[in-house]
Amino acid sequence: MRIAQIPPLYESTPPKLYGGTERIVAYLTDTLVELGHEVTLFSSADARTRAELVVVRDQAIRLDPTVLKSDVAAHLSMLQEVRRRADEFDVLHFHVDMLHFPMFEDCAGRTLTTLHGRLDLKDLGEVYRRWPRYPLVSISQHQRQPLHFAHWAGNVPHGLPENLHRPHPYPNGGYLAFLGRMSPEKRPDRAIAIARASGMPLKMAAKVDLADRAYFQQEIRPLLDDPLVEYVGEIGEGDKEAFLGNAAALLFPIDWPEPFGLVMIEAMACSTPVIAWDCGAVPEVIEEGVNGFIVRSEEEAVAAVRRLPHLDRHQVRASFERRFSAQIMARHYVDLYERRCRAAPALPAWPVAYEAGR
Repeated sequence: MRIAQIPPLYESTPPKLYGGTERIVAYLTDTLVELGHEVTLFSSADARTRAELVVVRDQAIRLDPTVLKSDVAAHLSMLQEVRRRADEFDVLHFHVDMLHFPMFEDCAGRTLTTLHGRLDLKDLGEVYRRWPRYPLVSISQHQRQPLHFAHWAGNVPHGLPENLHRPHPYPNGGYLAFLGRMSPEKRPDRAIAIARASGMPLKMAAKVDLADRAYFQQEIRPLLDDPLVEYVGEIGEGDKEAFLGNAAALLFPIDWPEPFGLVMIEAMACSTPVIAWDCGAVPEVIEEGVNGFIVRSEEEAVAAVRRLPHLDRHQVRASFERRFSAQIMARHYVDLYERRCRAAPALPAWPVAYEAGR
């Protein structure tokens, strides 16, 4: 099958540091190649992929040192190139929210659009009502709730390559881990409170976005003076295994409708259980008492820390392999691709007048 993968351009594919969507697209793309499909990735020049790479920008937007740049222009240029070459593919798989909707209406049946973010934002409902022909994929059942009326073609949880992180059944760190963004919805303050109350050290590896800088400086930085808390900054993929694998548990104390929570399965791949708040997709990922605990208060979280010795870390890793491998994810998508090919006519060629440079 000839498949085009179209990720956002904010991070490289996969990201060098923090980043979820582009990371999943990278894992999916490489696994589809392993399964024997002809895959083309439209991305920036710093992408690393086993697929054919079509370079649409010199580098990912976030790490581009150029002060003045337009993410809208970059994505529109990419989409124009995808549109120009659309007839080369059996399926166009988009990961850019709804940005492509006006450009691909005539071949919507041969597209698949995975929605990676929250869907409870103002104006989204009107967009998905205006363009109802696009088949959509959710990454959790909970994510769908604000757009229950949309054209849902499937639900595919994220997956990671099984050899990406080695299991760590016997950790030696003796600490709790927080990995993510320093933002209000991720609740790093809650993670610090849990560590303090449990008397257990906390290591925090987190990105500080420009939008969250004031929150970090005013609300979180003063809390980092506690001797139990160590802030290690943003880490890359190569550092995650040691950071997560040597932790007693990952704290995931979110306060928002999390669409999936990739870091939870990254921890599970390292044999590390997760203590997670009962929000968003958490109950779809965490098996209570198997790969972690679902809590609803700081008191319950502290009690869960004390129950960690009762969990079998071999079973934590086994639950990851059983449910969240990249192979499982890719095979689910292949099934959806095949349904698209059976249901839709051939893609029309893009008119010559719209070729790049004309």
